[in-house]
Amino acid sequence: MGPFLSAPHLLVAALLLVVLVLFSTLTVVVRPREVDIRFGPGVIRKRYALGDFVSVNVVRNRWYWGLGIRLIPKGWLYNVSGLDAVELVRKNGRVVRIGTDEPEALAAALREALTTLHRSSGAGGPEYDR
Repeated sequence: MGPFLSAPHLLVAALLLVVLVLFSTLTVVVRPREVDIRFGPGVIRKRYALGDFVSVNVVRNRWYWGLGIRLIPKGWLYNVSGLDAVELVRKNGRVVRIGTDEPEALAAALREALTTLHRSSGAGGPEYDR
C-alpha cells in the first residue's frame, strides 16, 4: 500500500464518509401533535411533543454555535447549514432551535400546528413574535 492508502487513512476516510452521510441533510416534519427532526437518512432523530411549546420565533443563530446537534444557552440547536433558524420555546423556558433555509415557512407550519393543537385542547393559544 502507498502512504495514502494505509489502514489509518482508510479508517479516517470511512469515518468522514459516515459522518457526511449522517449529517448531510436535516428534515423537519411537523405533525398534528409533534415535530420530528431527522438528520440524513433518519438514523439520528429527535421527536418533540408540540404541546410542550408555547411560542415560535424566527431567529438567527450565532456563527460560533456551529453545525450538527449542539447544546446552546437555554436549550438545543439542530443545524446543518447557515444561521437562520426557528426557535421553539418550551413551557419551562428551555428552547429548541431548528436550522433551516426557509425559516418563515417552517415557523408558519409550526404556528398552524400549535394553534390547532391549542384550540382542540381548549388551552390558551401560543405566543408569536413576528
